[in-house]
Amino acid sequence: MPSAVGPHIAPAGHAYPSSLPTVEEVSAGGVVVDTSDPNLPVAIIARLNRGGRLEWCLPKGHPEGRESNERAAVREINEETGIMGEILAPLGSIDYWFTVTGHRVHKTVHHYLLRATGGHLTIENDPDHEAIDVAWVPISELARRLSFPNERRIADLAREVLPEHLLA
Repeated sequence: MPSAVGPHIAPAGHAYPSSLPTVEEVSAGGVVVDTSDPNLPVAIIARLNRGGRLEWCLPKGHPEGRESNERAAVREINEETGIMGEILAPLGSIDYWFTVTGHRVHKTVHHYLLRATGGHLTIENDPDHEAIDVAWVPISELARRLSFPNERRIADLAREVLPEHLLA
């Protein structure tokens, strides 16, 4: 007697209709610190995820045109937080995967440590209106406030390397 399952088994190597195309994305951002304040506050943003949950994260965004990751980080931090900054050091990159309608995204985010050089906290300059709030958080509390483990690791690294840049 023929199996009811047998005829429906796909041969090895078959591309399933549910497999989605992959898109590579790059973003840049980081940890901008007000070094004039003894608490060493860092500017972070809040946004709502697709499920409507509030997430606190480091500011970041996509490079525009031929913009370098460093320039993109400075621009995106300024747009999303209102704070201007200068890069002190690279903090490394993180990557992760997520799915949106019709494709999977492999995203790489390059993070930098920046010293705040001016501006004031605001989300009014965010062209994408992704940020719904912005706050200064003492660097000692930063990792506890961030929503994502990979960004908490970046925060810990920033806290580790910052002292060598304060002496410069």
